[in-house]
Amino acid sequence: MSDEKVEITQFYLCSCFNTDNIYLEDYNLHVRFVTEQQFRLDYQELLRKLGCVTEHQFEDVLNKISQEVSRRLRLSGMSAERAAAIKEVYQPLHPHVYNLKESFLAPKFKQIVQYCQRKDTTKEGLLALLEEAAAVRVYRFPVFEKSFCDELLEELEHFEQSSAPKGRPNTMNHYGVLLNELGFDEDFITPLREHYLHPVTSVLYPDCGGGSLDSHKAFVVKYDMNEDLDLSYHYDNAEVTLNVSIGKNFTDGNLYFGAIKEVPLSEAECSEVEHRVTEGLLHRGQHMHGALPISSGQRWNLIIWMRASQVRNKLCPMCNKKPVLMEGEGFADGFTKTCDATSDASCVLT
Repeated sequence: MSDEKVEITQFYLCSCFNTDNIYLEDYNLHVRFVTEQQFRLDYQELLRKLGCVTEHQFEDVLNKISQEVSRRLRLSGMSAERAAAIKEVYQPLHPHVYNLKESFLAPKFKQIVQYCQRKDTTKEGLLALLEEAAAVRVYRFPVFEKSFCDELLEELEHFEQSSAPKGRPNTMNHYGVLLNELGFDEDFITPLREHYLHPVTSVLYPDCGGGSLDSHKAFVVKYDMNEDLDLSYHYDNAEVTLNVSIGKNFTDGNLYFGAIKEVPLSEAECSEVEHRVTEGLLHRGQHMHGALPISSGQRWNLIIWMRASQVRNKLCPMCNKKPVLMEGEGFADGFTKTCDATSDASCVLT
């Protein structure tokens, strides 16, 4: 038995987590809140133009911001408590889906990964195996077998109907599942990222940290005629994102992609990309996008936000500043206390 110690990387949040990108659903607006005085100066006039005209309405906005900041301050502890409770009380319907097996993966995806692992791999050769979507540098390929998607959905619905505690995926999606809390991270998402997705992102997105992805946040989102119908224009807290359609039967609900995050929607030329069950869309996290409303049925998507500490340690993608680190649970938001000075933190829409 080896006495060699395995070094465990500690991941952190950026302090902007508590102040930036607070989503005001009523006004479809992301805001930054440090103090009320700052907030009034920065947003009161804009909010008036969006329909927040009375002091009572503005106080309601402040109250919702206060609730969201309070939620974020308690988030790490609450997530750990939910994960512990789920482990104790929840009985999985399909325990085997929590451990990644090659049989879950589409043959085409395995062929793509094998090509990327060759010594003579080229980007041109890889692109010949992928379907390029209508949007720039967005790629489509089969990820899972349909039989696996069906079983995964059955497991997620079983969990949804259980009495186990549940957290929302993010500030914009109200319905879905945080996969780390349910127990998918260690034996499913992490090996999927490290052994299958990393070889592909290394070739496609070397300028965005695709070759140094070392953490992730994974969740499932659900769209239903009686719940969330669509998703507003946004960018992800990720260097690279994989979005896989896992079911069910639905119509419409296409993704639309614009430009990089600094370009407003009014100035962007958007491209629509349809969802196909079992297939994934791979794109840069800072590529602005949204989801159009479904018109019938129910749509479930598995989302993996993949992060590269070598990139984000230099510039937080959410506040565009050098991150000020604070403690977080698990992979947190993917920041570490070390930074490779040779890495390239730029990611351009070309």
